[in-house]
Amino acid sequence: MSAGLEAKQGEQRFQEETGAYEAGLAGDDYSEQWARVRGRLRADVGEAAFKSWLKPLTLVSLREGVVRMSVPSRFMRDWVSSNYADRLRGLWMEEFPQVRHVEIVVQPPARPQNPEKAPRAAEAPAAEAQGGGEAPEAAAGTRRSMPSSGTDDEAERCRDISAPLDPRFTFENFVVGKPNELAYAAAQRVAEADGVPFNPLFLYGGVGLGKTHLMHAIAWHIRTRTPSKRVIYLSAEKFMYQFVRALRTKDTMAFKEQFRSVDVLMIDDVQFIGGREATQEEFFHTFNTLVDNNRQLIISADKSPSDLEGVEERMRSRLGWGLVADIHPTTYELRLGILQSKAEQLSAPIPSKVLEFLAHKISSNVRELEGALNRIVAHATLVGRPVTLETTQELLADLLRASDRRVTIEEIQKRVAEHYNVRVSDMSSARRARAVARPRQVAMYLSKQMTARSLPEIGRKFGGRDHTTVMHAVRKVEELKATDNGFAEDVDMLRRMLEG
Repeated sequence: MSAGLEAKQGEQRFQEETGAYEAGLAGDDYSEQWARVRGRLRADVGEAAFKSWLKPLTLVSLREGVVRMSVPSRFMRDWVSSNYADRLRGLWMEEFPQVRHVEIVVQPPARPQNPEKAPRAAEAPAAEAQGGGEAPEAAAGTRRSMPSSGTDDEAERCRDISAPLDPRFTFENFVVGKPNELAYAAAQRVAEADGVPFNPLFLYGGVGLGKTHLMHAIAWHIRTRTPSKRVIYLSAEKFMYQFVRALRTKDTMAFKEQFRSVDVLMIDDVQFIGGREATQEEFFHTFNTLVDNNRQLIISADKSPSDLEGVEERMRSRLGWGLVADIHPTTYELRLGILQSKAEQLSAPIPSKVLEFLAHKISSNVRELEGALNRIVAHATLVGRPVTLETTQELLADLLRASDRRVTIEEIQKRVAEHYNVRVSDMSSARRARAVARPRQVAMYLSKQMTARSLPEIGRKFGGRDHTTVMHAVRKVEELKATDNGFAEDVDMLRRMLEG
């Protein structure tokens, strides 16, 4: 028998066997085999990684030795392909020896069905930054949520109370990187859970890092997945406004029923209730009622619960009960990924050199980054000139100058050391003498105020100190500024010198 004929017959037998396997997939064996693959996969990678990355996997087809599986987003596809494709192939080969390859494709979930509820692009809030990692397991003792008793009418009434959701702010449009992977994974876990995995989910980070995007994404996902669920999303400021209006109209009972009977309550920028005692009192009781009834709470703020100013200790304690997820300042890689994703959404042919330039030069927050890209695209569209590095520098001269003026932690340390007549090395030394400790605290305070670095990053620059040391330094300097005018003038002068 010739080699060519033998190969042809071998290929024919392979296809016949593969066809038999594919036929088996459509029969009763499918659920058993897929369950075995999933079970072994879960045991191999662990519960947290499985739920974060592999639970959404869906089998699409098995043809000619290729298993095709789908996930809901490009980032998840890339991550699963890079980290789990070989293991998936091995497990499928145990079930079907003819399997040679596993292909991961993107199959997004259905988009929200009521876009008329969303604001127009011009009315939508500015886009926040974007963030998957492995979500930690729920704390021991977490109860399963009671089934929702909401009707479609009740869910619709909740939507009328809620702030409008931006249709752009979905999980599919959120670019994930190391700075926001925990927050992203936790948000997905809450959005997809039938129960209450952790309560509350508290997201915090600086301006323009993605908190609002994740809040909107959770709300979209829940409303799409379970339309009958009663979900209210609004800012802390609007919560306060609704409460004050209820007081004026002597209709507080209706207010309480409205907010304490929902399935999911989402409050954005909770720091704004600081110092407002009556609103805090009402929010405190609303919080307790919802937690006692196993209803999901999702909160965002610009600081961690323990750092919220003007918020009562009992409230700070409760806000830290569940999972607290920090969204760190963006890295260069994440900023570049966000720009590439945004350019793709705008169908704008932006040269890679321009995107790399922007990712390097604009590092404060993603709102500025996306604003810069929008300006470039609008200019190219309206004027008709191609986008180049030179035109970008001309067009964004004001923004780039502002970015160039931003100081580094090293510059702050050097300037503070000169002012207080200590050595720069003292900033990272273990010395605790007051003559050294106070300037070090001032430098930490200015680093927190004048840079986009996170507390752990600042601590590392000061001799590997813990983030709690930085928090203590910031509080101490703020206290001294409030009680010592001379000290306050010193700190303000240092800040002006650094800004100049």
